[in-house]
Amino acid sequence: MARGEVQLRGITKSFGAVDVIKGVDLNIAPGELVVFVGPSGCGKSTLLRLISGLEMPTGGSLHIGGRDVTLTHPAKRGIAMVFQSYALYPHMSVAENMGFGLKIAGVPKAEIQAKVAAAAEILQLTHLLDRKPRALSGGQRQRVAIGRCIVRQPEVFLFDEPLSNLDAALRGQMRVEIARLHAKLDATMVYVTHDQVEAMTLASKIVVLNAGKIEQIGAPIELYRNPANLFVAGFIGSPSMNFMKGKVVATDEAHVAVRLAAGTLRLPRRNAATAPGSSVTVGIRPEHFSIGEPDSDDIAFFEGEVELVERLGGETLAHLRVPALAEEGLTIVKLTGDAPLRIGSRLRIGVRLSHAHLFDADGRAVGTPSAKIAVAA
Repeated sequence: MARGEVQLRGITKSFGAVDVIKGVDLNIAPGELVVFVGPSGCGKSTLLRLISGLEMPTGGSLHIGGRDVTLTHPAKRGIAMVFQSYALYPHMSVAENMGFGLKIAGVPKAEIQAKVAAAAEILQLTHLLDRKPRALSGGQRQRVAIGRCIVRQPEVFLFDEPLSNLDAALRGQMRVEIARLHAKLDATMVYVTHDQVEAMTLASKIVVLNAGKIEQIGAPIELYRNPANLFVAGFIGSPSMNFMKGKVVATDEAHVAVRLAAGTLRLPRRNAATAPGSSVTVGIRPEHFSIGEPDSDDIAFFEGEVELVERLGGETLAHLRVPALAEEGLTIVKLTGDAPLRIGSRLRIGVRLSHAHLFDADGRAVGTPSAKIAVAA
């Protein structure tokens, strides 16, 4: 096993009678930036703490760089962790904070200074080395916390929601800096977040967790285009995918006809066996609707009433009541920022059938949109 490679085999964790992690198997390759995402309470932070050694597993084994570290002390695992809070010593300078762990470990002063200087250059902190934390912005403090990890030259970096305490502008800036840092260090990083934008923009691989189990693992665009089930489809993407209950009324070699509330969609079959009479759910992302499109075999048109308009500048989210698609709830449609909309107006929308997703009664994906269609989107 190479340096920086992480393997989890049948990892479980229970707190009394409560099973928090329910048998996780995961391989993290050297140099990957893997992001754990999922709703609150899904176990993503607990899983990160198990890798770090801050929690001991109830069952299973954990290997880092070929070493079995299941019961190894955190300091001997070859990991470094960045927490949600900066946890900087207020009476120490930036340089002292970054080098304190090395000082405690007995590293020579000259070597500490060299490593701190190198990390400060990477993080653009050189001009701030003499400042105290109180004289830094939130983003600068988080960079110091990251620098404290870099100087240790760990096999694996662990990030536990490191941007949660920053405002929106700083989060965007720090996302870019973490991405650049990963590219520069080519280090293995495991990152926990509840923020989809962070996950989609940072990850080379996303692990979607739900109730202590892995729902799906894959590259960000793969999870977006080909979700394995309703949970992943609803969790990945913002705004969330629209879901519509229906029944299969007919099939042939090329299509599946699904009857919704009062309308029918004739979807590409994609080699999926779906019998007439089956209960299914159709999923359509807000960006796969359109207005003003000419008639075509790939677009089915419906009419809805605008109940809410969210103008976000470059795009507009229209919340429509479309009786043909759903008896209850609103359908969210993503349109251009200058889309001519007003509350109470009627709107003719087109559904791009080749981009629709189909899920069976158990919530599992039935076939996937074709690669050709996905690339062209």
